[in-house]
Parts: sequence; structure tokens; C-alpha cells
Amino acid sequence: MNYLIGDLQGCCDAFERLLERVDFSPSRDRLFLLGDLANRGPATLATLRRLIGLGDSATCLLGNHDLHLLAVAHGTRKPSKGDTLGDVLEAADRPAIVDWLRHQRLAVHEHGWLMVHAGVVPQWDLATTLALAGEIEARLQAPDLAEFLAVMYGNDPSRWDDGLRGNDRLRFAVNVLTRMRFCSADGTLDLKTKDGQGDPPPGMHRWFEAPGRRTAGQPIAFGHWSTLGLMDRPDLLALDTGCVWGGQLTAMRIGPTGHREGLVQVDCDQAQSPH
Repeated sequence: MNYLIGDLQGCCDAFERLLERVDFSPSRDRLFLLGDLANRGPATLATLRRLIGLGDSATCLLGNHDLHLLAVAHGTRKPSKGDTLGDVLEAADRPAIVDWLRHQRLAVHEHGWLMVHAGVVPQWDLATTLALAGEIEARLQAPDLAEFLAVMYGNDPSRWDDGLRGNDRLRFAVNVLTRMRFCSADGTLDLKTKDGQGDPPPGMHRWFEAPGRRTAGQPIAFGHWSTLGLMDRPDLLALDTGCVWGGQLTAMRIGPTGHREGLVQVDCDQAQSPH
């Protein structure tokens, strides 16, 4: 059986209880983690070790918090208030964990579902999304990773253009796949509005409601947006239900052809307060 799972954010206890709830077997089942594996929760180190130990039975996407961990580990980013990355940074197996993290995915298309952490701009179709994710993955695995991490952050360029090249192209793609919530019809991102699910900023749309979206009709599963909560539409699954904030950890069971076979949730202890 296959399970699409929302943001863990270092909540290893909730993850273990979810696996127990579904009677998970690594020889029989497959997990798809939708990013933000690390940070904010109480047990990032245990969470990452657990995921590494699952081997091929777990496919993990990178979210903004996971990229932040990579940047902090490589000295190109300072820790932020509220980070819970110290156990990883001080661990004896830190090099192996960081190396594993940099080899994870930015987008996956399996069982009919496109899986991303944050979203997809209207101008991208399935093939474009996967190709750009692959470009980022290749860059994260390159020997000069620290050089890329040093230029990965920033809100510019703010709008997609097929002619984007180099670091501008990769930075925009990273922002879409790991940070975006709102965008305009022409592919301009609003990366300043952090949360909320109500009215978007003027001229903006929740990314999945942007007119002319080329992935419309393509089933997409994503996390990242805890204030949005669970969204279960025919071609859309939002699965970040705020585990780290004291919400729930959510998994959707899907069959081989992508049909939904049931929702599974476990309650989570509050690790941090929303801010």
C-alpha cells in the first residue's frame, strides 16, 4: 500500500504512531513524505535517522526547512529562532545525514500523483515541473553545493520566464517548489504573505486556484501550508495539518492507480506555538 504523508517537522513520535496505526511494513508498503522532514519539532535527528533506515520504502521530498538545514550545516545560513536542528548539527553521523538529505527529491510523479512540497506556478506543466525539480536535485548533489546554497535564497526573480537561466532559474524554482503559497496568473510569486487561507493579496491567488494553470486536472499532493489544513479535492490533496503546532499528522492511503483508499490521522503534541 502507498501512503502520502504531510509535514513531519521532526515529530518522530507522531510518525511512529502513524506507522503503527497503518501497520506499516517496509517490505509491503511505500511512504511518500511531502517535505519539511526536519526542524521545529522535538526530534529532528531521530526523524531523519528513521527515514534513512526505511531505505527504498520511503520517498522523501525536500521542503524549505530541509533546505535550511542543508544551508546551516554548510555554513551559508545562520540558525533561525525556533530552529531545533542542534541535535543533527552535533551528531557524530551528521555528515551521513546531510549527504542523505541532499540526495532527496524536489518533485515526484508516481501512481498518477504529482507530489511537491509547496506548489506549482500556472505556467508549468507536469513535464516542466519534474524537469526543473531535477535541475535543482542535480545542483544539490554537485561537489560545490555550498556555493549554490549561498545564492539559493532571495525573492528575485519574482516571475517565471522561460528564458531564466543559471542561479536565477534555480532560485525561482526552489521558491515555487518549497516556499510558494500565493501567485498571480502570470506566474508572479508573493513570498511575503506567510500564512492564512482566506482572501489572497490583491492580484494574487492561492496557487492551485490561479487561472490558466497548466497542471489543472493533474492530481497534486502537497504540504507546507498548515493554516490551509486538510484539503481533499478530486485533483488536489493538501496534507500539512499542523503536526508540530499540536494538530495532526495526516496520511492518505492510495492504491496502485492513485485512487484514494482512506485517510489516516494521529493527534500530535504541540512542539511550538504558531507565530
